Amino acid sequence: MSPARRAADEALGGSDGLPESQFASAPASANINATSADVIVVGAGPAGSATAAFLAKAGVNVLLLEKAASFPRDKTCGDGITPRAVHMLHKLGVSTEGWHETRGLRIKSTDAACEFPWPLTWETPETGYCVRREVFDETLARHAQAAGAQLVTNAAVTEPIINERGRITGVRTRDGREFSAPVVVSAEGVASKLAPAMGLDRKPNAISGVAMRAYYTSPKTDDDHIELHLGFSGSAPGYGWVFPLGNGTVNVGAGLLSTACGKTDYRHLFDEFVASLPAEYGINESTRASDIKGAMLPMALDRPSVYRNGLLLVGDAAGCVNPFNGEGIDYALESAELAASAIVEAKARSLGTISAERALFGYRYALNDSLRGYYRLGIIFAHLVGNPHVMRLCMKYGLPRPRLMRMVNKLLGNLGERTGADVDGRVIAALSKFAGQL
Repeated sequence: MSPARRAADEALGGSDGLPESQFASAPASANINATSADVIVVGAGPAGSATAAFLAKAGVNVLLLEKAASFPRDKTCGDGITPRAVHMLHKLGVSTEGWHETRGLRIKSTDAACEFPWPLTWETPETGYCVRREVFDETLARHAQAAGAQLVTNAAVTEPIINERGRITGVRTRDGREFSAPVVVSAEGVASKLAPAMGLDRKPNAISGVAMRAYYTSPKTDDDHIELHLGFSGSAPGYGWVFPLGNGTVNVGAGLLSTACGKTDYRHLFDEFVASLPAEYGINESTRASDIKGAMLPMALDRPSVYRNGLLLVGDAAGCVNPFNGEGIDYALESAELAASAIVEAKARSLGTISAERALFGYRYALNDSLRGYYRLGIIFAHLVGNPHVMRLCMKYGLPRPRLMRMVNKLLGNLGERTGADVDGRVIAALSKFAGQL
């Protein structure tokens, strides 16, 4: 028996799993209608819509509940779609037509700058995109609909429906409606209501980030590289970005990790970054085209588990944001695929049986196998650069060295080959494996 299988057995209560009576009254698969399905997905952001699309394509009856009254709706984000995310969009069959294409990453500090193309790997293309979330999210939600998922808008979920055995059997919305399913997926983002209600609170020592962003009109709109800026603040080791959207505007943001020393005024950090940008960017208060908005970034699988008693967590609800660079979209899509795969296997084993429960529980191990080591390495990195002295040393001695920065580029985006001739990828994989054992 494998270690993962043995651990699953123990977590389920022994070699035979949970008692058969635990599942005896679980609802069987039913024809989809307005209030019941095989699976309920809560939240039609990237993670939720991708989960619903993967499930629907596999023939699973799925309800996709979205709290917004209609699409499009805005979300606070950097709007960057990295090659890892593009790879997942290709898997889903989502068209990127009309989105602004990017060819690489440019890193700048007060003393140096370096520019690198996106690495081409066996899985990921050498292409990224920038697109506003209001466009991206609606594209994915409509794609899930076209695949067969039933999208229900204006459905703000407030609590789970839990049976006497502690299993989730559905959800209740703010207006009193009830939706039922034997499996529920939380793609609610950082403010998930279902996870804590099911005993999956965030770890008290988990790292996180806070970022603020706004849109500006700028001649940088047609740039083919996204920009990351370091060392602009004299008070905190923050990072800033300028992402071109190709429509006359750019997405400008600044963020800071919770590992940074001392307290931070995030709006002041954002203003510092904008003031530090070159005059030729044309980014200032007179060219601001939106409100300045902020969001928390839940990082590095920050809950004790991503599965419990019929509830699976994906995307930000699972803490899937990359601690190296604050990316969330690609890992939202990857967690969606893994969750959908576990659910499809569970349905094939007959939902409500112990065998199906084992398949659902396997999602936790699949996500850990995929991301835990790399994220643990990211946590170490976050604690290091949270110290302003370490950050200054990294910028002074790291940025001027192109060979080192090429590997850093791959490390930040998790874009190294794990096998073959890519030495950088093998180094990153070895470091991730070591960190995962700590």
